[in-house]
Amino acid sequence: MIDSILPGAILILGSLIVPLFKGRKKNLYVVILPAITFYLIWKLKLGSHLNFHFFGLDIIPLRVDRLSKVFGYIFTLNAFVAFIYSFWLDDDSQLLPALLYIGCSLGVVFSGDLLTLYIFWEGMAIFSTFLILARKTEKSQKAAMRYIMVHISGGLILLAGIVLFLFNTGSLVFEQMKSSDPATLLILIGFLLNAAAPPLSAWLPDAYPESTVTGGVILSAYTTKTAVYTLVRGFAGWHILVIVGCIMTIYGIIYALLENDMRRILAYSIINQVGFMVCGVGIGTEIALNGTVAHAFCHIIYKALLWMSAGSVLYMTGRSRCTDLGGLYKTMPLTLIFGGIGALSISAFPATSGFTSKSMIIEGAVHEHMIWTWIVLQVASAGVFLHAGIKFPYFVFFAKDSGLRPGETNRSMLLAMAIMSFICIFLGVYPDPLYNVLPYRVEYSAYHLEHVSSQLQLLMFSALVFFLFLPLLKRTETISIDTDWVYRKGAPLFYKIMDRGLNGLNELCERIFILKMVGKISEFFAVAPQEVLSFIFAPFWKIRGRDVSYLREDIFRAIDKGAMPIGLSAGSAIVFLIVIYLFL
Repeated sequence: MIDSILPGAILILGSLIVPLFKGRKKNLYVVILPAITFYLIWKLKLGSHLNFHFFGLDIIPLRVDRLSKVFGYIFTLNAFVAFIYSFWLDDDSQLLPALLYIGCSLGVVFSGDLLTLYIFWEGMAIFSTFLILARKTEKSQKAAMRYIMVHISGGLILLAGIVLFLFNTGSLVFEQMKSSDPATLLILIGFLLNAAAPPLSAWLPDAYPESTVTGGVILSAYTTKTAVYTLVRGFAGWHILVIVGCIMTIYGIIYALLENDMRRILAYSIINQVGFMVCGVGIGTEIALNGTVAHAFCHIIYKALLWMSAGSVLYMTGRSRCTDLGGLYKTMPLTLIFGGIGALSISAFPATSGFTSKSMIIEGAVHEHMIWTWIVLQVASAGVFLHAGIKFPYFVFFAKDSGLRPGETNRSMLLAMAIMSFICIFLGVYPDPLYNVLPYRVEYSAYHLEHVSSQLQLLMFSALVFFLFLPLLKRTETISIDTDWVYRKGAPLFYKIMDRGLNGLNELCERIFILKMVGKISEFFAVAPQEVLSFIFAPFWKIRGRDVSYLREDIFRAIDKGAMPIGLSAGSAIVFLIVIYLFL
């Protein structure tokens, strides 16, 4: 019985009764839901599936294997801790879409066909938008509008690929893609958009920093990681992903170093870290894919921890720009410690989770003798320590004293950060529980002298570079221009062009053609019967030797007075209609 329950359905259906609870009971209920879902996923047997036929197609809403289970574990674990973090929150407009969003994410990773995946994929886009809107500021509303438009476009690209895939293969089963035809390329583009691959990445740093305090924690975990899951499932070994991943790692670092807003720094850092995962998918070997999945698992934990620390600062100070912060170590020491553990983890410092996961991807490049990929990933590793390992905590908690004395954040936030910090260190010291649930057997150990020493040297060199070039890295009141500039400026420009161009054309047509033509046509039909009758009777009138001009005057006068014989009027009308029929 338990093997036929969709894990995502627990969160989706459970969200419907959230408004029935009040106060702490509501928060407790929301925390329990992902815990129940985690237990269900743990009890699901490998190989379990649920399928039915729909118009002759195999629809598989539930497919359980090692890959889907490991993503299910981390999705529900992160949800559990995130809702502890938001235990102080009494806002259905955030709790409801969060549960629906996470439920749809689980729907994606446990779906076995492209139709089911697409339905949950679009559900993720819709419900995640509400986490941005929930902040209820002008910036968040505009960012949410851009966010949903980008994801609608990506969804249409994905749908087009699915339709072509069905036409080509006659099946919707989602397995490894074996050909690079237009259908699979469209599907790949749709997945890469959610993975935030440049130049389709600007939606992430544009939208996530504008979300609510708790919304940012939840958003950081799911959209990009479901994209990583789909890439592992369908595109492992596609070499183009190695190139895309390498670009992402450098791209994220550059923009994170330029940023002034602490949550935008973390947003660009997501692009950088997902780049490692995309690169691992492209390498496609067992160790690289294990590293990709392990790194996705660990990334969700330490990135959520970083967003929690940044959210705590935002919650207590109301400020997010580095130039407005600093000196917070004096009154927020626990937030600093927990945020520091997250910063060390993302930097792959030994004894943290990032060290035991990211190194597997780099090792995969070494095994395949991909020297340039190895160099890029090593440079990117150093860059991570620069922007997330040092820059983020330094400018937020140290640097100049901004005079802010907010005090420590609330207990639920601290508890959530403490849990995530413990997991970061636990998996860094003892990664076997994670290695045991990865898709393939793990025969790798990060703790050998050469690797530990080289990683420490790399990190120390990065720290030296940071403090040597600190005057150049100090933040100023600047705005980084990303590819979202194209549609931020291009969309209004396109609207103006279309508005003035098409409406101007309408006005021109109305003035030149329509009014004049309508006038001419109305004038013609006002005298058409008289003219036709004059033309018809003119020969007879001449035979009788009478002046034709008098005939025309008599006909016009008779029609104006309504004195024309009925038969004659009817006949002329019939003749007129025959002429129109013959010539038109």
